[in-house]
Amino acid sequence: MLSVLRDRRFAALFASQVASLLGTGVLTVAIALLAARIAGDNAGVVLSIALTIRIATYVVVSPIATALLAGRSSRAILIGADAARIVVALSLVLVSEAWQLYVAILLLQTASAVFTPTFQAAIPEVLPDERDYTSAQSLSRLAYDLESLVSPLLAALLVTLLPTSWLFAVTAAGFALSLVAVLLSRLQLRTPVTGEPFVSRLVRGLRLIAAIESTRFLALLDAVVAAVYATVLVNTVVIALRLEGEVDDVVAPLAIALALFGVGSIVIALVLPALLRRTTDRAVMTGGALAAIVVLAIVALIEAGPGLDLIGLGIFWLLLGAASSAISTPSARLIRRNVVTADRPAVFAARFSTSHAWYAVAYPLAGVGGAVWGVAAATGVLAALAAAVLVGAVAGARRASRTEAS
Repeated sequence: MLSVLRDRRFAALFASQVASLLGTGVLTVAIALLAARIAGDNAGVVLSIALTIRIATYVVVSPIATALLAGRSSRAILIGADAARIVVALSLVLVSEAWQLYVAILLLQTASAVFTPTFQAAIPEVLPDERDYTSAQSLSRLAYDLESLVSPLLAALLVTLLPTSWLFAVTAAGFALSLVAVLLSRLQLRTPVTGEPFVSRLVRGLRLIAAIESTRFLALLDAVVAAVYATVLVNTVVIALRLEGEVDDVVAPLAIALALFGVGSIVIALVLPALLRRTTDRAVMTGGALAAIVVLAIVALIEAGPGLDLIGLGIFWLLLGAASSAISTPSARLIRRNVVTADRPAVFAARFSTSHAWYAVAYPLAGVGGAVWGVAAATGVLAALAAAVLVGAVAGARRASRTEAS
């Protein structure tokens, strides 16, 4: 897998990705702390709205940007997007009201919606060999998982040495390093001009997802992952505030809880190859979804009573990280096995949209629901939604099996 780093251009692009991920990961912690500082006990509402804007912006802007920037210099696009992210990240230091945070997130995510598809499109051009490209994808996935572990711990370390506002400077520094790495890559590529419009590709992908039982199964289980991430990203800061009382005191528990979530994800990702030699992708994903629902239900019950303490928060977030990884990690294998090569881009594009639609539901349920009903009720609703979806997915799979057998 590491052999692809011998390619100078890919090594530079991978360095850009790592720097960008670290910046974004630190930003997630910084935004949570900023929301707590702005809104106090209503931090969950502000954070959930900010995250929903983040999701919606990416879904809307990404296809538009892909179409408008087709045929342009990939290097120039990546540099421009990083430059914009640096400016916006630094401006977050001046934010003092919720609406200012929402505007900053909109601008920041617009730049990311330009950067990410351009970056992803450049990799197969830099590494045309399929085995090299597969290794690059694996390395990229590992970078995402490691970021979920390293970034919160880095944020916790930084705020013990520096004021919280410096997290935004660290975020900007991550995007600056990404920009430098893009410069060093010396890319001479132009973004591909696709023959099929995004809307028609999306519609075709949605039809394929609906027609193929395994992809329907994946699209439904994405709701469970969304419920987990909404609970973790939105309500960790709310629970930490309840435990610690002061905004400045929530940094360590927030960072450690998020890091333990990342540890759980990485542990499962490491043991999964051996596990999948003994059982099926679907069994692992179903088990992960069931585990996530049980943990969410337990969290809801505890929050309805005495409430989670710091130890419980860490343990349950570790388990949620493991469960979400068990659902997400095998999903690409199912698509590769059940969807023909020519249809995979359309299916991936459609699944991107359907999965983000679940997040657009889950984030407000966690944040706004948590403020109106309480964290316990909001988490219980998310657990119930996830359970209903899992029952539907399993029932649909069984019906499809009986139909095929007859």
